[in-house]
Formats: sequence, structure tokens, C-alpha cells
Amino acid sequence: MKIIISEEAAEWYKNELDLSGRAYVRFHVRYGGVGGNVPGFSLGISVESPKDIHSETTVNDVTFFVEEEDAWYFEDKNLVITLDKTLNEPQFTYEAA
Repeated sequence: MKIIISEEAAEWYKNELDLSGRAYVRFHVRYGGVGGNVPGFSLGISVESPKDIHSETTVNDVTFFVEEEDAWYFEDKNLVITLDKTLNEPQFTYEAA
């Protein structure tokens, strides 16, 4: 599993979460929500240091990561994050790894 995030989406996270310098953003599984990869679940985010990284990528000094305990959610798919310019928010897609 890879995390692929556009520079525009990474900048959106930096601005929305008021991140400066080196920062870490975790994508974690949460119960409920809409548009997830697994019915009944969706992705949440938090700003925290990693403990047991499954996948990570760094864009514009921000490391985006998924912990090992949440790897099941992706079912061997890559997480692709782009910025929806019309809605001005991240858009998640799941592509075959």
C-alpha cells in the first residue's frame, strides 16, 4: 500500500491544520462516515507522531502515514489524495496496488 498525495492536497492539510515545520498527519480508520473503502467505515485524521508505521509519504515537510493497525482497511490498495478545487477539500480514491 502506498499513500500518494498531491502537493495541493498537502498544502490544504498544512493550512487547515495550521501545521508549520516538520509535522505528522495520521490517516486512521473510524466507524461510520461516508465514501470509505470498506462499507461502514471511513478515514479520520489526526496530528500525532507515528508509533508503528505501515505506509508513509512526505510532501512539503508533512509526513502522511497509516499505522499497522489500520492497514486492513486499504485491502492492498493505494490511497490517492487530491484536492477537489470546486469544493476546496481533499478527495480520496483507492487504486489497485
